[in-house]
Amino acid sequence: MSETLTPTATLEPVPNSDAGSTRKMTLNMGPQHPSTHGVLRVVLELDGETVLKAVPEVGFLHTGIEKQCETKTYQQVIPLTDRVDYLANLSNNLCYCLAIEKLLGIEVPPRAVWTRVMLTELTRINSHLVWLGTHALDMGAMSMFFYTTREREELLKIFEMFSGQRLMTSYFRIGGLALDHPRAGLEAVEKFLEMFPPKIDEYENLLDNNPIWKNRTIGVGVVPVDKMLAMGITGPMIRAAGIPWDARKDEPYSGYQNFEFDVPTRTENDVYARYRVRMEEMRQSVRIMAQALEGMPEGAYQADAPKVVLPQREKMKTQMEALIYHFKIVTEGVRVPPGEVYQVIESPRGELGYYVVSDGTSKPFRVHMRTPSFGNIQGLGMMCEGGMIADSIACMGSMDFVLGDTDR
Repeated sequence: MSETLTPTATLEPVPNSDAGSTRKMTLNMGPQHPSTHGVLRVVLELDGETVLKAVPEVGFLHTGIEKQCETKTYQQVIPLTDRVDYLANLSNNLCYCLAIEKLLGIEVPPRAVWTRVMLTELTRINSHLVWLGTHALDMGAMSMFFYTTREREELLKIFEMFSGQRLMTSYFRIGGLALDHPRAGLEAVEKFLEMFPPKIDEYENLLDNNPIWKNRTIGVGVVPVDKMLAMGITGPMIRAAGIPWDARKDEPYSGYQNFEFDVPTRTENDVYARYRVRMEEMRQSVRIMAQALEGMPEGAYQADAPKVVLPQREKMKTQMEALIYHFKIVTEGVRVPPGEVYQVIESPRGELGYYVVSDGTSKPFRVHMRTPSFGNIQGLGMMCEGGMIADSIACMGSMDFVLGDTDR
């Protein structure tokens, strides 16, 4: 991404040994283009309909979230993590909270751990539904967008039951959860688990053997595996290339070692393979959630750490010590011991990591996010080169990047 092409559309001769000469054109796709899924600019160098070179340019959605974290207390950073990847906000909540809990050395109670796993997998399905609907819409399968939006609405209702918010939930907190989950919330999850698997079958019946879908996806967007590894591409993209790397299995966190599930892989390494991997991932998420729901422990939903976790309202009304802790946490924040930590999880888009440095105060000295979209988008140029203009739309859809996750 170091090379920048001329932003204006130009025509210039290109030597051709066969018949005189042809002409190439430099064309902007984005940053205002529906198929770039955000303010992404891709500069295409074309020879007719063939893409000779594709250079993605990011930065149009730069938010400065990493720098803003240095001005907030550790608890105040959590709402900022919601805004990084707005389709997987709970994944970012979880990764950040796990990092701070490592620095503090506190243990989260089992009920909170299993609830985190259940809702993070719901988030994975939520993200994949948006990907599937928009990816199919980009290539002309409009009805798929309506079907996936229908199922996603049920997920947003569940998020609202647990947290009071449909999108930016901030439900995970340092030391556990913001609130214990309502009984109606668990019943809604159980109902969704019964309803959703047949819907996945419906999606596959529409697309798996559709000749137009297969012609647009099979053999398109292939990148050599060694190049993918060198660029730091992770998630469903690398698993569709035959590498079964999944942080939930290879570096278990938040109790994932207690759950049985498979890591879907393919070997074709094209747009169709990435589609198949994500479809199977939704089934595996249902499998994990069913285990979490069945074995949900009773007990506390927050750690026993009065200097870190806000006390419950009932205790504040009757215990002076709880009232003092509440006042100090809200006004001064939590002082985290000096040190540094790196926490990695598997987000819907790939490997997500938070690097946090503490200087012993109530505000982080440094917060850096290793986001999967930024790494994955580096492969876009190699995917598009040699293909048609229409193939670049299929390639971008198969990457499932989020620009907020890229620019930060």
